Amino acid sequence: MADDEEKKRKQAETDRKRAEVRARLEEASKAKKAKKGFMTPDRKKKLRLLLRKKAAEELKKEQERKAAERRRIIEERCGKPKNVDDASEETVKRVLREYHNRITALEDQKFDLEYVVKKKDYEIADLNSQVNDLRGKFMKPTLKKVSKYENKFAKLQKKAAEFNFRNQLKQVKKKEFTLEEEDKEKKPDWSKKGDEKKVKEEEVEA
Repeated sequence: MADDEEKKRKQAETDRKRAEVRARLEEASKAKKAKKGFMTPDRKKKLRLLLRKKAAEELKKEQERKAAERRRIIEERCGKPKNVDDASEETVKRVLREYHNRITALEDQKFDLEYVVKKKDYEIADLNSQVNDLRGKFMKPTLKKVSKYENKFAKLQKKAAEFNFRNQLKQVKKKEFTLEEEDKEKKPDWSKKGDEKKVKEEEVEA
C-alpha cells in the first residue's frame, strides 16, 4: 500500500510539473503572438489602402488650391473681361488704354522681379564660393558612368595575361634548335661533284 501511495504521489507531482510547463509555454506563445502578430497581412493591406486614399485626397486638394490661386492671380493681373460688343468708340479706346497701362505695369513688375532673382542667384553663388574656399573644398566634377561589368572583364583579362603559360616561358636563341636559310639551301657533297663533272664534259665537247 505504501508503494502504491508513493507511486501515485510521484505521478501526481509529475503531472503537476507537466501542467506548469505547458502553461508557461502557452503564455510565452501568446505573448509572442501579441508582440509580433499585431500587424497582420490584412491590417497591413488596409493600412496601405488608407495611406493611398489619404495621399490621393491631399494631392487633389493641393491641385484645387493651385488652380484657385492661378485663377485669382489671372483675375488680379488681367482684370475681369469687358463687354465691348455694343460699346462706343470712346469706351473701346478707354478699355484699350486701361489694358495698355495694366500691361505696362505688369512688365515693370516682371522686370523688377527678374532683377531681384538674378541678384539673389549671384549672391547665393558668391556665398557658396566663399564657403568652399573656407572649407578648402572645390566643386567635384561629374564622374563618367562606367559599367561594373567592364571593370570585371578587364580584371579577368589582366589576371589571365599574368597567368598565361606562354608569357612565363623564356625564349631560347640557340642555333641548334633553329633552321637557317643557308642550311636549307646547302647541298650534299656528292651533288657538288656531279655538277663539276658535268661542267668538265661540256668544256671537252666545246
